[in-house]
Amino acid sequence: MTDDQPDDQPDARPEARPVRIGFCGEWYDADPATEFVIGREGDLAVDDNPYLHRRFLVLTWQQDLWWLVNTGTQLSATISDSAGALQAWLAPGGRVPLVFPDTTVLFTAGPTTYEIEIRCPDPTFTAHQADSSGGIGATTIGPMTLTPSQRQLIVALAEPLLRREGTSISAIPSSKEAAARLGWELTRFNRKLDNVCDKFDRRGVRGLRGGPGQLASNRRARLVEHAVTARVVTADDLVLLDDTGTGSGSGTDSGTGSGTGSGIGENAANGMPA
Repeated sequence: MTDDQPDDQPDARPEARPVRIGFCGEWYDADPATEFVIGREGDLAVDDNPYLHRRFLVLTWQQDLWWLVNTGTQLSATISDSAGALQAWLAPGGRVPLVFPDTTVLFTAGPTTYEIEIRCPDPTFTAHQADSSGGIGATTIGPMTLTPSQRQLIVALAEPLLRREGTSISAIPSSKEAAARLGWELTRFNRKLDNVCDKFDRRGVRGLRGGPGQLASNRRARLVEHAVTARVVTADDLVLLDDTGTGSGSGTDSGTGSGTGSGIGENAANGMPA
């Protein structure tokens, strides 16, 4: 007998499964049926940091995908996958689908940088590690050449993140602290920081050019986030800090480097978000 009843079986759709969020050795599960809020308050209360939004990042299941949404108004986040295939800047109001098995989220609030790991049980894509024989990070930022002193500067600023193990809370050094770490005068450090930021800005890295409300601490944080997630520098480069007496003054930095950033907001307080 023929069954004339319509087929009421739903189309095959991806099953919504929780993602896992790791922070400082603790793991949380995000339920697809509700939002998972990350911030000063919420499901993952990162830190009682007045510079951090109460609701900053939200994980939500929509259109058969997990999405990471920046619901803040001032802070941005840097997103990357574990294999280095993705590196994105998530500005306020932006959203990005979580399509890789492991995603790292870096963001800075005031003087503190935070790192969160997100694991998807059923990723849409599986990243393959590219051949690194040509140098880690070379294909991520294009044909970028850094002088020895420019690389030393980046490593000095990124040192806390490069020495981390797992997800963590780190404090990016001030320009004065990083200059002292390298044995440089502060004016020399700021001049080279101008040149490095100009160089990456011309390569399309956002968030490095100064302007109204763009304080020095924001620029340093964005440079570190990009350099670490794009693998411009790695833990192997920490040895450069043991060689600060050589090669640090011989290279000529590219870029105009007007030096206008030598004192911009170095000790000024950022506006505190709600």
